[in-house]
Amino acid sequence: MRRSVVQAVSVRLAASLLALVAAPAFAGDAANFAALGFSADGRYFGYEEFGVQDGSGFPYSNIFILDVAQDKWAGGSPFRLTLEDESSTLGAVRTEAMAKAAKAFSDLAISEPAVIEALNGDGEVGHDGAGITFGARGFGMDPPPNPVTLKIESFESTSTVPCVESYGFSPPVGFALTLEADGKSTELHRDQSVPASRNCTVAYRPYGIVAPVNWSWNARTPVAIISVFSQGFEGPDRRFIAIPVPGVK
Repeated sequence: MRRSVVQAVSVRLAASLLALVAAPAFAGDAANFAALGFSADGRYFGYEEFGVQDGSGFPYSNIFILDVAQDKWAGGSPFRLTLEDESSTLGAVRTEAMAKAAKAFSDLAISEPAVIEALNGDGEVGHDGAGITFGARGFGMDPPPNPVTLKIESFESTSTVPCVESYGFSPPVGFALTLEADGKSTELHRDQSVPASRNCTVAYRPYGIVAPVNWSWNARTPVAIISVFSQGFEGPDRRFIAIPVPGVK
């Protein structure tokens, strides 16, 4: 069965508010990320977030297709699926979700691999969560010749989700993403408000950079993957959003 992530989380938040306030911090529902590929021209990028909901124990898979040139969803995505059965597996929900998205992937010719150019991995120690530095690959074992840095700024914002009024949480957090290259700073994104799909946000972190193979040689645009943390049943829940990073060579 499929249900709205916003509706599902809102119901859980309302039902568990007192428990959240009184309970110690637990691990939340931290979605996993999978890069599913690019179209041959680099125009479209598909990715998946998947995991098991905290509280319910239901497995879910959400598949997105980003129009890299227009910075908007494409192909009828997102394709969201939750199997409301604790005995269901991640393998089952991922297979069913991919079947729902298969026609869109075929129509948009998303069949080329995506490579990870930088990653703030979950087990990595030492990164501050505020930025990520990357560049086009050097020759052999040489480092990237012209690295650039993405920085995240977080700030209090607004949302149509009643985070303060109904749930008693702090106001939702928005973010801005800035590219630092060649001594200049270029703002790539700034929230005017927080979309309801993110729920009651508390933090953002750069997760990784993905790109088509040989993207710098072929003038393709890499994509930044941003971790979005929001209030959850047993601690902060993590989901992902994708932001194109144009102008990097």
